[in-house]
Parts: sequence; structure tokens; C-alpha cells
Amino acid sequence: MKTHKITTPLDYNTISNLNAGDKVFINGYIYTARDAAHQRLMKQIENGDELPFPLEGEIIYYVGPTPAPEGKIIGSAGPTTSSRMDIPTPTLLEKGLKGMVGKGNRSKAVVESIKKNQSVYFAAIGGAGALIASSIIESEIIAYPDLETEAIRRIKVQDFPVIVAIDSTGNNLYEKGPTSYKEGLNNK
Repeated sequence: MKTHKITTPLDYNTISNLNAGDKVFINGYIYTARDAAHQRLMKQIENGDELPFPLEGEIIYYVGPTPAPEGKIIGSAGPTTSSRMDIPTPTLLEKGLKGMVGKGNRSKAVVESIKKNQSVYFAAIGGAGALIASSIIESEIIAYPDLETEAIRRIKVQDFPVIVAIDSTGNNLYEKGPTSYKEGLNNK
């Protein structure tokens, strides 16, 4: 397993060097979106409307941050369960999205779409929302402000810590991780 520092937007060369289990520090701009925002993005795609941000090469972080305390850029910003976005994800990947950040495993359809579209799924540490928020250095609501904490934000991150959970070839840390752990226990 390697450690990488990457900068957004993502391209094929960056993605192809990432393997399941690698540690990654993301720098640059990423976008936030949860369930309700994904529903609206899908509606805009169905209607042929322009999206609030270009998907090509971008990363969506599945988060609904808490309100920012006084003097802070953002509140706690821990990941939400990614499987809730499994239905719209293949469409977004087809439209150019290259990365997603969340927690938990993804459906078989999403894994196949990750492989087909040369994308990557990163896992962020659940329960570490305050720590993760310290990597967010700018935050601006760019769409759906009526969704409040679930509005789409453009956030600038600096050394945002994630792990490659599913790489562009479909290697899945959620599947291989437990096996590797058990093998390690048996070799002691």
C-alpha cells in the first residue's frame, strides 16, 4: 500500500496509479452532495438542464456538514453512507464524475460502473467529522440552498485524508480487507 498526494480535478493517470487500500491526501476543490441533492441532479440530467457544476474529472463527497461554529469555515463534516447514492452514481460516472468519497461498500452496479468509467471510490473515516473539517479551507454553497446542510457546496480541501476503497479496476477494500486481516491473524 502506498500513500499519494493528489490534486483535483482527477485524470486517468492519477486514477490508474491508485490501488485499493492506498492512503490518499486530496488537494483542490471537491463538491458535496447527499441524497436530496443527488435526486435534484438526476432530475436536471433527465430534463437536459445544465448542472450546477461540471462533472468532468470531479469528486463528490457524500456529506451534509453541520452549521459552521463562529469563526470556522464549516462544521463537522463526516461522511454519510454511500449506498444511499448507488442508484444515481452510474449516471453521474457516465457524465464524467471521477471520484466519490463516503463510507461503506457500494453495489455491484456501482463497482462495474467505476471500472467502466475509470473512476475511484474513496472511504473517509466515519466518526471523524471534526478532524476531516480541519482539512476544508473554503466552503461555498453553489446549488440548492433550500436543502440547508444538504445543499451542494464547492469546498477547497488541503490534505483531505481518505483511503482508496474501490480502485478503477474494481479491487474492493471492503472485500479484500477482511480476508487480509484474517490471514494476518492466522500467520501469528
